[in-house]
Amino acid sequence: MTQALQDQYAPHNQCFGCGPSNDKGLRIKSIVQGDEVVAEFMPEPHHLAFPGVLNGGIIGTLLDCHSNWTAAWHLMTKSGQSSPPCTVTADYAIKLKRPTPLDAPVHLRAHVVESTDDRATVEATLEAGGKVCATCRGTFVAVKEGHPAYHRW
Repeated sequence: MTQALQDQYAPHNQCFGCGPSNDKGLRIKSIVQGDEVVAEFMPEPHHLAFPGVLNGGIIGTLLDCHSNWTAAWHLMTKSGQSSPPCTVTADYAIKLKRPTPLDAPVHLRAHVVESTDDRATVEATLEAGGKVCATCRGTFVAVKEGHPAYHRW
């Protein structure tokens, strides 16, 4: 798959982190690569925490949205469906390992470490300059009709 999951399955999504239709959002593009989902993101100057360093909240958003799409893709594939279930974040934890440069692309990599029929636990990394700058572990749940996020995709 070379098309981003977001573009293929949710082109009208307006999520700040991953929505293709949010002109002021980060608009990450998560692409399936074997058993992993990868993305590249180029920070902009207004994403700074302090001179030369990417803001931790932006890092958290990148890892949250990318991991969420990894879970949705996994649950879709596991169930044999043609489109992913709408998933939401149940919990996630970010570890900031080192400052992330603001002037270089960051690379996201995520994979599912365990799952049931309606949820997946994902581990992810954010790298810059060949070094892991942040890690994430989270649980993402497929929502049912009646949940406010159910129709967002």
